Amino acid sequence: MFKKYALFISVFYTIALACLSLIELGELPDLGTSFGDKIFHFLAYFVLPLLWFNALFNRFKFTKTKAIVCAGLVSFVIGVIIEFIQGNLTDTRVSDIYDVGANTIGIIVAVIVLVIYKIKDVKLI
Repeated sequence: MFKKYALFISVFYTIALACLSLIELGELPDLGTSFGDKIFHFLAYFVLPLLWFNALFNRFKFTKTKAIVCAGLVSFVIGVIIEFIQGNLTDTRVSDIYDVGANTIGIIVAVIVLVIYKIKDVKLI
């Protein structure tokens, strides 16, 4: 079931992430730490390459290696573009290099999970 909608889910998540990144959100829930927004960035960009891997591998029949590399690169480029737009095209959001760092760490952890999945040949959804 998930395989059938993998591309739709990936595109929807990417658009939702971009929209949420470009509108004024107000205050995020307090996580009791000064870097709470970085945790949100990490989690959002941890999920992004997982979804795109699933779409590329299951829908477009990429090899696992190619799907992992493409999903990681696409996720990174999306994150950088969104940060650029925040800093240059919005009045309510600011670009932050630490956000890019949190995004990148989330992507790297997701890629590591996918590489382990590839090595172990574990069945995902």
